[in-house]
Amino acid sequence: MKSGRAEERKSGRAEERKSASQGSINVANQTIFEGDNLDIMRGMNSESVNLIYLDPPFNSKTDYAAPIGSQAAGAEFKDTWSLSDVDVTWLDLLETKHPQLNRVIQAAMTKSDKSYLIYMSVRLLEMKRLLTSTGCLYLHCDPTMSHYLKLILDAIFGRKNFLNEVIWHYRRWPSKQKNFQRMHDTIFRYAKGQDVVWNQLFDAVSHETAKRIKGGKKITTFFDEESGKKRIRPTEESSQGVPMRDVWDIKQIVGPTRERLGYPTQKPFALLERIIRASSNKGDVVLDPFCGCATTLAAADALDRQWVGIDISGKAAELIVRRIEAQQGLFRNICHRTDLPKRTDLGPLPKYNCETNRKTLYGGQGGYCAGCKTHFETHHLEVDHIIAKQSGGTDHLTNLQLLCGNCNRIKGDRGMAYLQTKLRA
Repeated sequence: MKSGRAEERKSGRAEERKSASQGSINVANQTIFEGDNLDIMRGMNSESVNLIYLDPPFNSKTDYAAPIGSQAAGAEFKDTWSLSDVDVTWLDLLETKHPQLNRVIQAAMTKSDKSYLIYMSVRLLEMKRLLTSTGCLYLHCDPTMSHYLKLILDAIFGRKNFLNEVIWHYRRWPSKQKNFQRMHDTIFRYAKGQDVVWNQLFDAVSHETAKRIKGGKKITTFFDEESGKKRIRPTEESSQGVPMRDVWDIKQIVGPTRERLGYPTQKPFALLERIIRASSNKGDVVLDPFCGCATTLAAADALDRQWVGIDISGKAAELIVRRIEAQQGLFRNICHRTDLPKRTDLGPLPKYNCETNRKTLYGGQGGYCAGCKTHFETHHLEVDHIIAKQSGGTDHLTNLQLLCGNCNRIKGDRGMAYLQTKLRA
């Protein structure tokens, strides 16, 4: 098993170099990463992804596990959040570089909500960086946190780049509660820029219109002078239907259907197929950073898109191989990686601890250690990676800081959260 994984990683890195030479993406097509999506996305090139769909945890205060005996057995995740789930470096990043976003997070009512929003924010910032100028992002959520997530997305992408609030409506067995039955999810759609990829989809015309207009022709309106009213009449052009609305009636996966894998929170293939058709073209790169049972990847593959998936569980890799082999009827060269990609879009960087970097950082920090905040002469401070290279950090100046020798020894190759905890002890 280990030798197989090593071969997959080796193959993935070779394809990564090949891909980087052909375009901006530095990850091979049909790659699924196992690990923390934040670390993995940090290693991906900027503006290399055309479409991102994410179905993240909803902060539902629930732990999920696939039933024993199902195809997804062994897949599980917790959706309960506390401040212990938050890295202090994420807080520093938001407070210093994204104050508007930080204000939204601080408005949350509970520590659990704040923790969840911090977790989501640092990842959404990376997703925006990864999108091409014509790309867009679909974030799938429910009423638990949708109101907060809308504000987070506004702060990151800008209110003018909000495109849609799609309502996915479904039916299920009603529950006994003194409430209207909750039978919908929310999907926010945001653009990276003003010129966004869009392929118009259509709904069938209403039953009443279909009865009035025969032959499936387009209709046009005209003013009837005799009656003084607007009327409609068919044209010679065939009709594709009416432009699709933002309320989608798509069945949930319930009962023993062929599509059902038993994976917690599995979404219908038809839902992802619709999103990918509308917001990408053949050959475009689709990323799902919380890919779970890999429905996004299976739909992207069926529609001739390139795809990259990330999940904390190795079960996702196992499921996508099985699903695409069953779907296509043949073996596909799917690469399962547990390492981190390395960015190829930063150009040649000087050695991280070179004298130029040291002088720039010393001026930026005013001569103070980034850990203990004590002032030192230049020669007593050492260049350190804010985000360790093993967690996707780079040698770029924006990821460097100066620490005194003592703080640097304490921190080692760990994160700033560890150093701050030790300094407070």
